[in-house]
Amino acid sequence: MFSTFKIQSARNILLDNGGLLKIAGFGLIRLSNISPDKAKLTPGTLIDHSNVYMAPEIYNDEIFDRSADAYSFGVILYEMLEGVQPFHPKTPEEAVKLMCLEKKRPQFKIKVRSYPPDLRELIDECWHSEPVVRPTFSEIITRLDRICSNCSKQGWWKDTFKLPWYGSLAQYL
Repeated sequence: MFSTFKIQSARNILLDNGGLLKIAGFGLIRLSNISPDKAKLTPGTLIDHSNVYMAPEIYNDEIFDRSADAYSFGVILYEMLEGVQPFHPKTPEEAVKLMCLEKKRPQFKIKVRSYPPDLRELIDECWHSEPVVRPTFSEIITRLDRICSNCSKQGWWKDTFKLPWYGSLAQYL
């Protein structure tokens, strides 16, 4: 059976007492399974057109797969780095139209030297408008692990760049 996190918001990512991230708030989205790896929203399902984490294929009511979660994850990583949602101060509805219909992505305003370039590349691939370009979560975790290793070798962020959610994502692979 096909399942996807359908991360609705960065607020749905919670930190437990052990320092692991947990995904919550899945909502009541109904899916029609097209195949073991593909799904489509059930007819009549209302789409929240203000949800900046929604992949374009869901926004456009098309068939989607697990890569929709990679898209959401890319948006969340951007928000974590920049401290704002994409295209802030535009409304979420305007941002979603820019991202899902016009295939635009917001500029990174934080200086490139403030974070590893590999992280920017990962975000760009995660929120790519074409699902086939997006990495799987196995690939994302491998790359995040490599980014963390490189950060510690190069002294980037010293002890501030820790990924407490790394272990909790691995259980979903």
